[in-house]
Amino acid sequence: MKTEQKTIVFAIVNQKGGVGKTTTAISLGYGLARKGKKVLLIDFDPQGSLTVSMGIDNPDQLTDTIADLMTCMMQDAEPEWDKFVLRHDEVDFIPGNIELATVEAGLVNTMSREQMLKLIVAHFRSDYDYILIDCCPSLGMLTINALTAADSLLIPCSCEYLSAKGLELLLKNVIRVRKFLNPDLKISGILLTMYRGNTNLAKDISELITDSYQSALHIYQTRIPVSVKVPEAGMNNRSIFEYAAKNKVAAAYEMLTEEITGGENV
Repeated sequence: MKTEQKTIVFAIVNQKGGVGKTTTAISLGYGLARKGKKVLLIDFDPQGSLTVSMGIDNPDQLTDTIADLMTCMMQDAEPEWDKFVLRHDEVDFIPGNIELATVEAGLVNTMSREQMLKLIVAHFRSDYDYILIDCCPSLGMLTINALTAADSLLIPCSCEYLSAKGLELLLKNVIRVRKFLNPDLKISGILLTMYRGNTNLAKDISELITDSYQSALHIYQTRIPVSVKVPEAGMNNRSIFEYAAKNKVAAAYEMLTEEITGGENV
């Protein structure tokens, strides 16, 4: 029997690209679904990588995307909600595409521009246990919308110096969002990705992040290793659990799911 729980909205965010945001959104989403949770993924990146990974070969040709929902909110129009939600195996998702870049430009002249995604998320809260927002690699208005809509942030950080260095700027923006837009925003934790445990660089970056942030922020015990199976899974429009269930990355994301849910099962 399903246990009642408050819907949790995660923004998976880092202004640096190539740190594993989309892989984390998809893999965590499927990990939660495997535990019986109802999950909605939102592709909030104009690149549409999550949408492609969900089997949409040409996301820029789609007409019913998160960009169109955002436009409805900006125009104070009531959308046909159901047509925006697609299904891929065990999870639902709202696709994204390049039109989000146009939406971001239009937000500049929109009243309450930081609140548009929050209005969308509010509509879906009662239908899902978890809503995961795959953010774009920037700190622009789209990301501010995601931070305003979220309950909690999950910050993937690859084991590279520039990725670790960029955390400081992201956290400053989180402080501003808490002050002016979303005082209840929490940081769930920092997730180390692309981890090569046998290299000094990975160990050094891990120690740098731990020394710098552990006193104030949670750092997940799970480390997401590097594996060629991750891009292969994406190319085959499958989650890492379906494509390579015994792979070390699948095991790592299963551990992350346990950390986030506290081992809870439906």
